[in-house]
Amino acid sequence: MSKLKIAIQKSGRLNEDSLQILKDCGISIDNGKDQLKASANNFPLEIFYLRNGDIPQYLKDGVVDAAIIGENLLIEKGNGIQFIEKLGFSKCKVSLAIPKGENYNGISYFQNKKIATSYPNTVQNFLDKNNIQAQLHIINGSVEIAPNIGLADGICDIVSSGSTLFKNNLKEVAILLTSEAVLAVSPQLGKEQQDILNKLQFRIQSVLKGRQSRYVLLNAPNEKLETIIKILPGMRSPTVLPLAEKGWSSVHSVLNKNEFWEIIDELKANGAEGILVCPIEKMVV
Repeated sequence: MSKLKIAIQKSGRLNEDSLQILKDCGISIDNGKDQLKASANNFPLEIFYLRNGDIPQYLKDGVVDAAIIGENLLIEKGNGIQFIEKLGFSKCKVSLAIPKGENYNGISYFQNKKIATSYPNTVQNFLDKNNIQAQLHIINGSVEIAPNIGLADGICDIVSSGSTLFKNNLKEVAILLTSEAVLAVSPQLGKEQQDILNKLQFRIQSVLKGRQSRYVLLNAPNEKLETIIKILPGMRSPTVLPLAEKGWSSVHSVLNKNEFWEIIDELKANGAEGILVCPIEKMVV
C-alpha cells in the first residue's frame, strides 16, 4: 500500500506543533526516541524527521512528498515549491534590525552597509527591489551578535517576540516578510500520494476550522429571537429549540473566536442569558 512521505522539523517548536496537528487529525504515530523516520499506524503516512534547512531540497528531489515547514524557509530555499495550506502556528517575521543607538532614516540606511543574515536570498531580493547596495555576511546560527563584535552594521533574521533583539541591544527597523507554518508539496508528487494528501488536507482544514471557532449555547426570550438570530452568524443559521419554560428558547451557533467577545456583548444587551461557550475539536463542513 502506498504511503505519503511527509517531512517535519527534527526538533524544536515547529516539531512539536507539527506532531500536535497530526495528532489532532486522528493520526497515531509510533514515535521512538531519536528516530529519523516513523510510520502512522492508522493512516498511510510516513514521517521523516529532518534538519529544517534540508527540507526544501528533499521536496525538490521528491525524497519526501510533502512537508510542514516555515513559509520563510520555503521562500529562502524553496525555489518555486508550492504550499497548499497555511497552518496557523509558528508565526514570525523576517526583519532587518540595527543597534538601538543608531538613527534610522529608512531603507537607504543600509546603502553600502554590512548585513549579517541566514537568509541571503530573501535579503538580496529585498535590497534589489529597493535599489540598495549592501554587503551580506552569511551566518548559520545566531546572527544577533554580529553588530556587537563589529562584523556587521545590521542583521536580518527571524523575529517572534522581539526579546532576542532586545537582549542584544538591537531594534527592528523593517519587515521583509511575515511567515507561519505551511503544508508544502513536492513537484514530483504522484497520483496515489496526491489522493492521500487530499485526505490529510481535509482533516487539517477541519482541525483549523475548529481551532478558529467556538460553539455557543444561550437562552433567549422568544420576543427577542429575531434580533438575536440576526446577531449570530452560524455556519448556515442558528439552531433554535424550545425550552421547558414557556416563552423561552435555546439557541445554538458557532462563532469565530476573533469576533467572539464583541458578539457576546451584543447578545447580552439584547436579552440573551445563560450563555455557554465550548471549544470545538474539529469542524467538518
